[in-house]
Amino acid sequence: MTLHFGLEEYDRAADFVRARTEQQGISLSERRPIGLILGSGLNPLAEAIEEAVAIPFEEIPHFSTSTAPGHEGRLIVGQLAGKTVAAMQGRIHLYEGYSAEEITFPIRVMQRLGVETLILTNAAGGLNSSFRAGDFMLIEDHLNFVGMAGHNPLMGPNMDAFGTRFPSMTHAYPRFLRKAALESARELEVTLRQGVYAFLAGPNFETPAEVRYLRQVGADAVGMSTVPEALVAVHAGMKVLGISTITNVAIDQLDAESETSHEEVLETGRIVVPQLTALLMAILERI
Repeated sequence: MTLHFGLEEYDRAADFVRARTEQQGISLSERRPIGLILGSGLNPLAEAIEEAVAIPFEEIPHFSTSTAPGHEGRLIVGQLAGKTVAAMQGRIHLYEGYSAEEITFPIRVMQRLGVETLILTNAAGGLNSSFRAGDFMLIEDHLNFVGMAGHNPLMGPNMDAFGTRFPSMTHAYPRFLRKAALESARELEVTLRQGVYAFLAGPNFETPAEVRYLRQVGADAVGMSTVPEALVAVHAGMKVLGISTITNVAIDQLDAESETSHEEVLETGRIVVPQLTALLMAILERI
């Protein structure tokens, strides 16, 4: 049966989060929180959030449970770099068996909580031959292969309370946020590459032929998340910034001796956490 959430479900979840945070002295009604989603291996970033109120996904009405390794599955509201943030410590993926609507449910809840800017982070495989494991990539644009195949979170009845039936994606990742990220990276002397992120469903990693194909059509990095969240956020009028951590270099040779593993992804994510934390805090200060 096709699942379609209504405004009542989104508001019920938002009201639950709002009430829980108010119990701890944080009034989201008086603040404009910034949304933050932490990808694979980046859970420790949440430890930098001060005055934190942590809510497990399973306690929030209609939230799905995160089952992927390296995803804690909590919504954390608190202070980071002087800003109020609503951070997802881990995310939900299509490959876990959820629908496109279910994995993006939290994004619309964030919008109902007053989030106007959403920062998306992820772990990605490097396709650009100049990328190395541990690099960061600012997402300039994306290739939505899963959406092209018909799994788009905006399919079904349009919710006018969030946005138009046919949203433009020309400026999905606005220039002023990308500029803030580049200036922050320059200030910290952190190398921040720029490129196009390709979204595939997973959970398998790409074949060498797929890696070569993705590179030829203009992708610089590939991963299993982020794009559905960006689509729903843009539809709801939110401004989106995306940063990929290149946790592995995608293998394009059939007889290569090495293999990509999720353990490698998580380990690289853990190594770069201090640098990425500093970068995100500098960006938050700018926006």
